[in-house]
Amino acid sequence: MRPAPPSRWPLWVRRIHKWLSLLVGIQALLWMAGGLYMVAVPIEVVHGDHLARGERPALLPSSPRIDPAALAARYPGMSGFAFKQLGGREVVELRRGKDVSLLDAASGAPLAPLTRDQVAALARAAYRGDGRLRAVDWLATAPREVGARPAPLWAARFDDAAATTLYYSPYSGELLSRRHDLWRWFDLAWMLHIMDYEEREDVNNGLLQASSLAGSAMALSGAWLLVLWVRRKLKR
Repeated sequence: MRPAPPSRWPLWVRRIHKWLSLLVGIQALLWMAGGLYMVAVPIEVVHGDHLARGERPALLPSSPRIDPAALAARYPGMSGFAFKQLGGREVVELRRGKDVSLLDAASGAPLAPLTRDQVAALARAAYRGDGRLRAVDWLATAPREVGARPAPLWAARFDDAAATTLYYSPYSGELLSRRHDLWRWFDLAWMLHIMDYEEREDVNNGLLQASSLAGSAMALSGAWLLVLWVRRKLKR
């Protein structure tokens, strides 16, 4: 009676494991390297909290202010307002739906959008780094690194080692985003980690799912081959 021919399953599983290792291995390395960077750099540093102050100065109790009822009557459709200090002056931030504008706090008269010089003064006052302001640029289109922040906006760029950029709204004077090289490297690591190479937001995209399944198949095939190897060793 002839012995049964050896099964070809181990050969096919070995081949599958080898090719999956080649395909998934690079991505697995990127996952680990990106994950290491994201846990090694504190999120407060990534956000740039140490580079610029974002808090609002306190209001002076004695400052003259327009009555809220008069404000609502003058600007129909007002959805919200707030008194605040901006560049040493008290103003009203008026909201009508998604639109934001600035008014004089005492009279309620509309103010023009912030100029380059005004933004430069705000950026210098907020900045905590050791660089100097090298440019203030008007951006009609928001760059990808500020996400969904509304355009247009002002970009105040500093010449420090981290290439810090502070983004301001010309209509509210708010500091919208702090960006620097550690944030940009974090963004790159995040993109490679979740494999969303366009928006960098979808953590459930098809490419990531396929890579995860391939990685699981690689691990299972490797475990199966290990069991076969151990059995052979025990039989000798």
